[in-house]
Amino acid sequence: MSELPAGARAVVVTASNRASAGVYEDRSGQMLAEGLRGLGFAVEGPHVRPDDVAALVAVLRAAVAGGADVVLTTGGTGLTPTDVTPEATRQVIEREAPGIADAVRRYGEPKVPTAVLSRGLAGTAGRTLIVNLPGSTGGVRDGLAVLGPLFPHIVSQLRGGDH
Repeated sequence: MSELPAGARAVVVTASNRASAGVYEDRSGQMLAEGLRGLGFAVEGPHVRPDDVAALVAVLRAAVAGGADVVLTTGGTGLTPTDVTPEATRQVIEREAPGIADAVRRYGEPKVPTAVLSRGLAGTAGRTLIVNLPGSTGGVRDGLAVLGPLFPHIVSQLRGGDH
């Protein structure tokens, strides 16, 4: 497996009304940040925001403007009326990468059949990859299992590297 390019930076965003209000601790965002550090990223966050399109768009745009290589979100991808992370992400990304989101769902499905209910998106904005993961520690674990081996190639390509 190849290594991440030098100085690879990631931003973690958690979408949760209850975690943002302090009702409970943001375990999935913390696990995601820890996992990304283990893969070699310098990590900013988790930035915990309510399930609100404007709040999520703002933090995603700031991460892209700040030059993050990767932005991973956790939470807000389900079917409840307050789950709006994909809608916010769609306002920020310029090019979708549906195979990535599909791979995360496929990976989780044998263990958790409801993994297919995640509406998470993946795509790029400028030179930043944005991927929505479910708001559970299991969803984060599955997402990192899929994404970890891909990150060196993705970051290299987004920085202008060859195939």
